[in-house]
Amino acid sequence: MKRLFVKTLVAAVALAAFGVAQAQDKTIKFATQNPKGHPIVMGMEKFKEIVEAKSGGKIKVNLFPGGTLGSDQANVSALQGGTLEMVSLNSGILASQVKEFAIYDFPFMFTNTKEADAAVDGPFGQKLHAKLQDKGMVGLAYYELGFRNITNSKRPITKVEDVEGLKLRVIPNPINVDWVKTLGANPTPLPFPEVYAALEQKAIDGQENPVTVINANKLYEVQKHIVLSNHQYNPQSVLISKKFWDGLSADQKKIVGDAAKESAKYQREQARGQVASALDNLKKNGMQVTEFSAADVAKLRDKMRPVTAKYAVSVGQETVQELQAELAKVRK
Repeated sequence: MKRLFVKTLVAAVALAAFGVAQAQDKTIKFATQNPKGHPIVMGMEKFKEIVEAKSGGKIKVNLFPGGTLGSDQANVSALQGGTLEMVSLNSGILASQVKEFAIYDFPFMFTNTKEADAAVDGPFGQKLHAKLQDKGMVGLAYYELGFRNITNSKRPITKVEDVEGLKLRVIPNPINVDWVKTLGANPTPLPFPEVYAALEQKAIDGQENPVTVINANKLYEVQKHIVLSNHQYNPQSVLISKKFWDGLSADQKKIVGDAAKESAKYQREQARGQVASALDNLKKNGMQVTEFSAADVAKLRDKMRPVTAKYAVSVGQETVQELQAELAKVRK
């Protein structure tokens, strides 16, 4: 009888140990709209490598680039429901969940990558991500799409007044239409697939996009000038489902959280490296590159005040002031 009891006890302990081992094995599905080879996906690949190495293979990461798991909106719903573990998406999209995220679409808020890093990695970026917990998501880090710049076929842009009168294609959303109008240009909302033909036929004079997008789509064939206006910065939030996160042990949370931050640093290095090589290629293909002086950047910000004030009403004055205070520290 005693021997049978011991055998049963040993079996129960073994079963419990097996159960614990099983509970420790986790699989993360990590999705994005960006295609393989894109700096965002390179960041995700680095995340996978770190997590799987540090967890000894106990946490597996499967990547789903190119929108294979549906749209950004579908991915957000899946995160909230716990059927998808992680996603990387344009932070501005999250304004539909938490209104303050719309601030990432404001024009001329950031001058350079140093300012952008300080804002998203510091208290401001963390505070915005913290607001997502009530919506069933946890913000782990920020990747980046980078800065957007203006191109045109008419003239070099070296000062604010040079933008006046240009017919510029913009992403079809109200804030973009408003800031282009404020500079005295004519905003023309168009879907991106129509942009090359519209530029070629001179239906529009110019457009605005990150340098890597301008290069990849060979817009240098139909555009002569680019000003490194850095007028909008697009951070990308790296999010994890709160349902999944709450089921992780403290050790697992540390592995995943640290890997997200480490991969974000790597991702931005890759993204910025690609900007440099893309810019070189634009120059090789005959594009003239200009930049605004510090005085003109200050003038641009001044001109943008009515636009910022208009959209600050919906985002919240406090949020705008917090970001501006954070940036003022870096500019000292």
